[in-house]
Amino acid sequence: MSTKVFTAPGATKDAARMRRALTTAARGLQVTPTGPEVWGWQGRTLGRRAGHCWLRVVSTAKDKAGGRLWEGTATADTHVPWSVPRPRLRGVLDWTAVGVAYRAELTEYVPVPPVTRGTPALDQDIALPDSWWSELKSALGVLATVPTDRESVRQNWIDRNFRRFLGIDPVRIRETATGHADLHWANLTRAPLVLLDWENWGRLPVGYDLGLLHAYSLAAPATAARVRREFAHVLDTDAGRTGELVALAQLLQACSRGVHPTLAPLIAHRAQELTHTPVPTP
Repeated sequence: MSTKVFTAPGATKDAARMRRALTTAARGLQVTPTGPEVWGWQGRTLGRRAGHCWLRVVSTAKDKAGGRLWEGTATADTHVPWSVPRPRLRGVLDWTAVGVAYRAELTEYVPVPPVTRGTPALDQDIALPDSWWSELKSALGVLATVPTDRESVRQNWIDRNFRRFLGIDPVRIRETATGHADLHWANLTRAPLVLLDWENWGRLPVGYDLGLLHAYSLAAPATAARVRREFAHVLDTDAGRTGELVALAQLLQACSRGVHPTLAPLIAHRAQELTHTPVPTP
């Protein structure tokens, strides 16, 4: 799910640990970091530019290493066609230290900036060329057809959480497609388009990716309208509306934890538009 807060760890010792890990990764992959630090979700990742590459380190408890998120970037590199624009993977390094597992990924550096930095959401409308929207439509269309057994959104999450966050009975997911699963404005560059951050890609409900992007655009009404107009062929179908509801439910879960406080009422309003049911109060 997409609940990203782009900050360094609250604990100074964790930030120092991640910086040491980045130094270890740079030595092992034979690169020299020179750019500013870029922290990921709750300090779980740390990245820096290293010449013509981008060096990113992710950490987790040793017994939780491996699996879908751990392997996402590497599997995308080998399974997703290059007509879907994304950074190429140049190297991977795994190691453990004091009960913590680390994975370093060296990818090509993307000089085009993301649409937003530090937040997945828009706070004002943006101007992107028609060609950008065409490239996004094409990329998502190709991605949708990629065969994979990676499952990014599970029916059991819907069964457990729809009543809690949407106030409606759970829906059954009957139409799925392969998607990015974290489609927001910090993971999309300006023109020319590149899709960033592939750790969570996999099968998901039709409309989920686009519902997520639309939700992250709600504070920018003209851009939100552009998303809906460009992707009406998905979002205005029964399957697309179901996928959008799943995305909204997951975002409402994040909002219940204090993430996206200014966006929360807009997400709740959009959910109520679709369900005609008041969103439960925390």
